[in-house]
Amino acid sequence: MFTRFKQDIQAYSLPKRFTFPFYYTPHPLCLLAAKELQQHLKTQKTWTHNFGFSESNSPAIGKMFGVLLVKNKHGEVGYLSAFSGKLAENNHLPNFVPPVFDMLTDDSFYLKGQEEINLITEQITQLEHNPLLLKYELFLNTEKQLSINEISTYRQEIIGARKVRKLRRTLAETSLSSTEFLQLKEQLSKESIKQKNQLRDLKSYWNIRINKAEQQLNQLTIPLAKLKDRRKQLSTDLQYKLFSQYQFLNNQGQTKSLNSIFKQTPQKIPPAGSGECAAPKLLHYAFKFDMQPLAMAEFWWGESPKSEVKKHLNFYAACQGKCQAILSYMLEGIDMDDNPLLNNPAEEKKIDIIYQDNNMLVINKPSGLLSVPGKNIEDSVCYRMKQLYPQATGPLAVHRLDMSTSGLMLIALSNDIHKKLQRQFINRSIKKRYIALLDGLLNEDKGVIDLPLRVDLNDRPRQLVCFQHGKAAKTQWEVIERKNQQTKVYFHPVTGRTHQLRVHSAHSKGLNTPIVGDDLYGVKSNRLHLHAEFIEFNHPVTKNRISFQVDPEF
Repeated sequence: MFTRFKQDIQAYSLPKRFTFPFYYTPHPLCLLAAKELQQHLKTQKTWTHNFGFSESNSPAIGKMFGVLLVKNKHGEVGYLSAFSGKLAENNHLPNFVPPVFDMLTDDSFYLKGQEEINLITEQITQLEHNPLLLKYELFLNTEKQLSINEISTYRQEIIGARKVRKLRRTLAETSLSSTEFLQLKEQLSKESIKQKNQLRDLKSYWNIRINKAEQQLNQLTIPLAKLKDRRKQLSTDLQYKLFSQYQFLNNQGQTKSLNSIFKQTPQKIPPAGSGECAAPKLLHYAFKFDMQPLAMAEFWWGESPKSEVKKHLNFYAACQGKCQAILSYMLEGIDMDDNPLLNNPAEEKKIDIIYQDNNMLVINKPSGLLSVPGKNIEDSVCYRMKQLYPQATGPLAVHRLDMSTSGLMLIALSNDIHKKLQRQFINRSIKKRYIALLDGLLNEDKGVIDLPLRVDLNDRPRQLVCFQHGKAAKTQWEVIERKNQQTKVYFHPVTGRTHQLRVHSAHSKGLNTPIVGDDLYGVKSNRLHLHAEFIEFNHPVTKNRISFQVDPEF
């Protein structure tokens, strides 16, 4: 699988240290290797896969590919290639390293286990589509609703009767003799007890009817629940057995299974698909055949996914959820590039105070400065404000901007002011406007993006478009100018989700045009070209409507 470069590479300098896989700029030799691999993908005729470049009956599926710059045991420099998951319904293809464990071999325990699970799934589907199931569910719900209505109606009758008895008692105190009054009280008491007993009997009657309906439904739901529990247990056992077969080599020649690797992590259990990404495959193969890893890079090839933001030919860091634990183990002891995420890019940058009074501030946050202290970096807007205003109470920052985003932020100097300003955000009475420079030309002049978002659980802090579990996210936009194959736009966020403007810009169902310098959803440059330029709100004390505007540096 060792591939020699097609051109002379003597003019290139070799990397001094291995790539930090979770945030990097590809080494020039990795770029050359990726270019050669991409040419191979364009021209090979051995296998067929629909990447979405042409019409096809099969669904379009883009794919992550990786290249690993290596030096073999003869001292030659070349590269290895890999793809994530399966490609063209295969785990083994010419010129690509094999999987660490092939679950698709004939008569494998995995396929047999999947067959058993699939049979149970068919049984579950049959039971779920049994017309009696829907009939019994509707009957039970109807019985419950009738019960609620009838008991509620009778309770209202009791309340009405209680008021009448109270009135009778009040009138009787002045109109009846003491003996007659005692007799009336006894009669009223009996009427009350009778109604309470009737309510008890009514509840008992409906309990019997509902229990009967539940028993009828349970004849179908209990077997269904048992099948689902059985399927869940089989899946869990199969996953554990599968992950125990993934035995990864590291730089010291040690071997560990996926189960052992993830046992030391907070989640304890490997996420589905762990070990199938390109980077672990490449490193395992290199260690297995005594090759020295020098640098690596991964790129997306083909149509963008429906939920993630992945662009054709763009390079991406290794994912956190599936790969961080594996790669940390595999690369242990290898001299690696520093983690740039531990550096504070805003250390020398200043916060400009645009407005200040005894209650609040309006500041211009520089790009690269966190809004609140992070996991590894304490320096932030909140940290600096606490240094400047040690007597201030409350959280200080009323809202947040992404670390990479510059622009206007509101700072409250007391808990009360913080609550008043934040209430305006919740009520959406605060007006905000952002300016962004997009890496491409937009055809339309304005529009609305409405794509729900949620965090990518396997690759935080990335966000996904998710119509099932995502939170509503809406952005209005309009073009300012088009120049040099780029578009400058205004963004008016209706909601304020994490990375909302960045994802709405880059996603294929949004503007399909990333913001210039977006290191998560586009291509990294000197900075993210996104700036919170304008804000308008009611002063929390004077109630006057005030606004501020600061032009971006780009």
